[in-house]
Amino acid sequence: MGIVATGEHADSDRRDFLYIATGAVGAVGVALTAWPFISQMNPDASVLALANVDVDLGPIAEGQSVTIKWRGNPVFVRHRTAKEIEEARAVPIDELKDPLARNNNLKESDPATDINRVVGGKEQFLVMMGVCTHLGCVPLGEQGDYGGWYCPCHGSHYDTAGRIRKGPAPENLLVPRYEYISDTKIRIG
Repeated sequence: MGIVATGEHADSDRRDFLYIATGAVGAVGVALTAWPFISQMNPDASVLALANVDVDLGPIAEGQSVTIKWRGNPVFVRHRTAKEIEEARAVPIDELKDPLARNNNLKESDPATDINRVVGGKEQFLVMMGVCTHLGCVPLGEQGDYGGWYCPCHGSHYDTAGRIRKGPAPENLLVPRYEYISDTKIRIG
C-alpha cells in the first residue's frame, strides 16, 4: 500500500501543477488579448502634443489680441493697453456678477480683482479661455458694452479683464494654468 499511496501523491502533485500552469497560461492569454483594447483608450498623440503649448508674447503689439488653440479650445492672449488695465482696476468687486477670479493659478476663493486675472505681475498680458461660460460660444474681442469681449449668441458682455458684467453668462472667462518661462514666453498647461 505504501507504493500506491506514493503514486497517488505524485498524481495529485502533477494535477495541481497542471491546474496552476493552465490557469497562469490562461491569465497571460487574457491579458495579451485585452491589451489592444485597453491601449486604444489612451489619448491620441495629437492630444498629448497639445498638453502644453508655448506662446511667444514678443510679437503681440500693445492693444493686439491673438487666439491660439490649446486642447481643442481657443485661448485669448491680449496685450492690454494702459487704459484697459486702468478701466479694469477701477471696477469695484461688488459690481461684478461673478466675484471670483476663476484663475487656475490661484486659490478658488480669490477675488476677481484685475491683478488676480493675470500671472506673474505682468498685468499687460491677459491669458484666458476663449469660451463663453454660458453655453460655450466663442466671444468676439474688443466689443460689447465694456470694451472687452462680447458673445453675440446670447448677449454676454465681458470687461477688459475677461470678467462677466452683463448677460446670461454665470462666470468670468477662465484663466488657464500657465507660467512665464522667460520674459516674453509663457507655457500654457
